[in-house]
Amino acid sequence: MIKGQFKIFPCEVVGIEVVEAATRHSFPRHTHEQYGIGVIHQGAQKSHSGRGMVEAGPGNVITVNPGEVHDGMPIGDAGRSWRMLYFAPAIIGEAAGDMNEGVQKTCEFSQPVMEDAKTATLFQQLFSTMTTTSNTSSQLHREELLLRLLEGIVRERSDHDDLYTPPLPIRTAMDLIDDEPAALITLADLARESGLSRFQVLRGFVRATGFTPHAYLMQRRIDLARRLIARGSGLADTAAVSGFADQSHMTRLFVRTYGVSPGAYAAAFA
Repeated sequence: MIKGQFKIFPCEVVGIEVVEAATRHSFPRHTHEQYGIGVIHQGAQKSHSGRGMVEAGPGNVITVNPGEVHDGMPIGDAGRSWRMLYFAPAIIGEAAGDMNEGVQKTCEFSQPVMEDAKTATLFQQLFSTMTTTSNTSSQLHREELLLRLLEGIVRERSDHDDLYTPPLPIRTAMDLIDDEPAALITLADLARESGLSRFQVLRGFVRATGFTPHAYLMQRRIDLARRLIARGSGLADTAAVSGFADQSHMTRLFVRTYGVSPGAYAAAFA
């Protein structure tokens, strides 16, 4: 049986988080601000996102895009284990630009699950280089591995892709939360800002984001908390600045969303 465990490795490359996990935890609907690439080691899981319901087992490559609402549940009682690399969007954007002869385009990981032994091997090699002290040659190796890995995963978004864009009133309401996630915001505030009724705001938010307005606000607060913790902010101060009632409230939501406590997350950046 897999024991619940999360480990965040120190990584000297700014903008990359290195995670290893083994758990039976079921993750609720949430998002990441980064791109994520990983490989399942043991067990299996199922996940639902904008790219559909998928299942992943040992050796499968899994991906997630920034802002993509998804969940994650183990298949069976034994849980599952996986490794994951989370990349700041700028890192993936720069690499994709290199692959496209210097032309910067928005890119996406189009396949949430891949059965590709070569890609899985490249990931494992890249993961290993991220957890060891680098020198000039290993830095070169990392850059090569990242580009080779992305070659099999990245899909460029063209201007003709059928991408959903929130209506302007809903985008305006989203911006109100994005700009001040720690503020006390009511449904009436969102309705007044957008020029819609409260029900229209509620329905429009769910369609645009996959979240209710309150769930969207909580996600943005936990995003802010994660960034502050990574920069070295104290947990109590982070909770207050991020808009949580207290540190325990932040901790409960952090663990529920990411499967790791704020303290353990902070230790990875100490």
